[in-house]
Amino acid sequence: MKDTDLLTVSEVAKRSGFAASALRFYEREGLIGALRTSGGQRRYERHVLRRLAFIRAARHVGLSLDEIRAALATLPASRTPNKADWARISRSWRTRLDEEIAALTTLRDGLDQCIGCGCLSLQRCAISNPDDSAARFGSGALYLPQVLREDH
Repeated sequence: MKDTDLLTVSEVAKRSGFAASALRFYEREGLIGALRTSGGQRRYERHVLRRLAFIRAARHVGLSLDEIRAALATLPASRTPNKADWARISRSWRTRLDEEIAALTTLRDGLDQCIGCGCLSLQRCAISNPDDSAARFGSGALYLPQVLREDH
């Protein structure tokens, strides 16, 4: 591999939109890799830009670092991942996204009703909790759709 095929931290930061500190963090977490020059400076292979784009998309979808790490671990180490590799990984997001979209739509529609009533009628308010009656059902924001209450 030629040195011209490698990118500096600042080049990767500029191209990916991630701060240099985020690049170092993702490297420590094992999500991306860097080579070192004889002087100890980081150099990245160009394919790291694809991994970073994947990380950004996965974070927006709500995947945890552990889930991202597991997904990236399925990519081939012997070659640069291709479109089919990325499609295979992202297919599993579809159900999750559909569930979250449905839950957010329910939340949005519920807020419209609540904001629309102005809480002038606590008997009709969808999120009213007189005497903490919801406590018997568990902890957390129980009136949110289940998928929005889960940690990912």
